[in-house]
Amino acid sequence: MVGLFAGIGGLELGLGRHGWNTELLCEIEPGAQAVLRTRFPDVPLHPDVTRLRSLPRDTELVAAGFPCQDLSQAGRTAGITGSKSGLVDEVFRLVKRKNGPRWLVVENVPFMLQLGRGAAMRHITDALEELGYMWAYRVVDARAFGLPQRRHRVLMVASRTDDPRTVLFGQDAGMPMEGNPDLFPCGFYWTEGVRGLGWAVNAVPTLKGGSTLGIASPPAVRLPSGEIVTPGLTDAERLQGFDADWTAPAVEAPGVRAGHRWRLVGNAVSVRMASWVGHRLNNPIAYSSDHETPLLPGDTWPTAAWGARGQAFRVHESQWPVQAPYEDLGGFLLDARLLSARATAGFLRRARSGNLRFLPGFLEDVENHLERMGGFPRVAA
Repeated sequence: MVGLFAGIGGLELGLGRHGWNTELLCEIEPGAQAVLRTRFPDVPLHPDVTRLRSLPRDTELVAAGFPCQDLSQAGRTAGITGSKSGLVDEVFRLVKRKNGPRWLVVENVPFMLQLGRGAAMRHITDALEELGYMWAYRVVDARAFGLPQRRHRVLMVASRTDDPRTVLFGQDAGMPMEGNPDLFPCGFYWTEGVRGLGWAVNAVPTLKGGSTLGIASPPAVRLPSGEIVTPGLTDAERLQGFDADWTAPAVEAPGVRAGHRWRLVGNAVSVRMASWVGHRLNNPIAYSSDHETPLLPGDTWPTAAWGARGQAFRVHESQWPVQAPYEDLGGFLLDARLLSARATAGFLRRARSGNLRFLPGFLEDVENHLERMGGFPRVAA
């Protein structure tokens, strides 16, 4: 397989657990390159997809977690033709030859389904169909694979020879009941507080490379004790399915600071999510049309669909294909530290100025935490 826009290797690591060995990596970001050279030492690394002339002969699978900065709600939402996300067209250029790869696996943020009133997805599906591909996609939640991070991502699989529906559909465990927020750690974005919170019971909200304050920062976690902490970097790596210190080699690249590792982790593909795709590629499930309805022109893109030759169908399956044994968030907070007084005070001020509703006792816990941290500082984050 070939990994384009490989980042720190989440897709490649997960797929590799099921026999999909990486023959070539392509990544332009220096910090990510340093990680890939260390973690995949025997795999050639190409620095620029726009200058990659062709894929290795007999490439079976191309994995592409193409840049999401122009698609995500944390980014500029420039769209599929933005300077970064428009690079997906380079994927189509590389796979268009007659005897191209058997499989194409793409990962991105769910906002791509809404962007430009569906224009981003139409661009991708039209391009795939012009190349003779049948495609399927499904929004999945990383919590389905046991990780306590509420991370929704679009997984798309396409093929000219096989049926991608047998990879993404046929399993639907459904979302389990949410736990008691008084008994479990609860994650939230301390950088929010006015229009959103990202509240998650026994999980953190999506780890991101940026925030509404323009900084890369971890979410906060309210512990059952009332303390407010933030996961450490190695905690975040494990919440994405990597080993602790997976991104440590990044700082060896010239000009890359330690804080940049947060951005690399936030932009990565969940390893367990990729591993599930690898398992299903090797263990397809016969597709049944019992849970589909036609997707008509002008309809909004649903959370699961497939299409070919100008026709598309909505698939009524949840974002939880499986319910893997769930790991409590508390077990991941091995390098956590208390949320600073400055950050806590900033969150409180934003929360009090907005109209959000909070669970009973939550703001009191935040206020008590601030008091234990020394009270309001002169400047709040």
